[in-house]
Amino acid sequence: MPLSERENYLRNASFECPEYMPAAIHISNASWDQWRGEMEDVVARHPRLWPGFERGQRDWDHFDFGPAHTKDTPFKDSWGCVWESSVNGIEGVVKESPLADWAAWEAWQAPDALKTGDRGPADWEGAACEMAARRERGELCQGGLPHGFMFMRLMYVRGFEEVMLDMAVEEPMLWKLIDAIYEHNRVIVEQFLAMGVDLFVIGEDLGSQTASIISPDMFRKYCKPTYEKLLAPCRERDMHVMMHSDGYIMDLIDDLMMAGVTIINPQDLCNGVENLRREFKGRVCINLDVDRQTIVPFGTPKEIRELVEMEVRTLGSKQGGLCLVAGIYPPTSPDNVEALAGAFEDYQTYWFDGRGKE
Repeated sequence: MPLSERENYLRNASFECPEYMPAAIHISNASWDQWRGEMEDVVARHPRLWPGFERGQRDWDHFDFGPAHTKDTPFKDSWGCVWESSVNGIEGVVKESPLADWAAWEAWQAPDALKTGDRGPADWEGAACEMAARRERGELCQGGLPHGFMFMRLMYVRGFEEVMLDMAVEEPMLWKLIDAIYEHNRVIVEQFLAMGVDLFVIGEDLGSQTASIISPDMFRKYCKPTYEKLLAPCRERDMHVMMHSDGYIMDLIDDLMMAGVTIINPQDLCNGVENLRREFKGRVCINLDVDRQTIVPFGTPKEIRELVEMEVRTLGSKQGGLCLVAGIYPPTSPDNVEALAGAFEDYQTYWFDGRGKE
């Protein structure tokens, strides 16, 4: 009897010989808006990657891209940050930070996580019902914190340059903001743990193209302690924790693992596939973020397939420990998404059907 999606995922994460490699492709609403029916045709041909998809599910001319993702529509989130986007379907940037001046501290407060999410009301009862339904279907149950949950939240609420200066001069008020963000996130962690989730997901972008945004020493001083406190209950339950970060994070992955991360989601080419193999293969499950900057958007279908094959051969094994994930953004064409989907499907079983050799 084949393994359920949940069982296979957890076996893969634990290096316990899964039946196939988990893989997923997430198409941004910006790409959906660009290609519409042409993208629908591609997705409909790959039900393994997009189960349950049906053409015509979207009203293209009246689609709601959502807060902070709608072009030329400023949005104030529950933290008091004002977001603006210039492209429908792509998250915008914070244009106004509520604590750009520390004088605003006394009048500001973090949102109540039991009542309010980042961009709308919280619905914990609905989330618990959804987890129960997924568990009944044998699907993976995961919870998590919003993207940008800590380091990036500091930048959103305070401002990038202000946070950099705060860290450099050891501004005491920064610790108060860190504590407020931790308390908000702690409530979210507790809610998901009470539901008995299998996986906890955290994510924020810690890297630039060639280095981490802050030094490893600064990360250890200002960020790692909060990561450790938030993830301690997950570690106590032997729960898998996945961490996503864009950019170069090779110098931070060991610290993330020490904080409780068991699945790391790094970008492939900026970190270097060979670097990841040398330093982390077999030590942590790698949920590899397949290139979204050069080959997938601008390469040929042959180049896309060769990239996926190289990454599976380099980082995979019969024991598991490798997942593939890709995000699709403009100008990536439907033909390239087709090539990527075909490669993912072909290589999901590479290490488990006799083709892969250790």
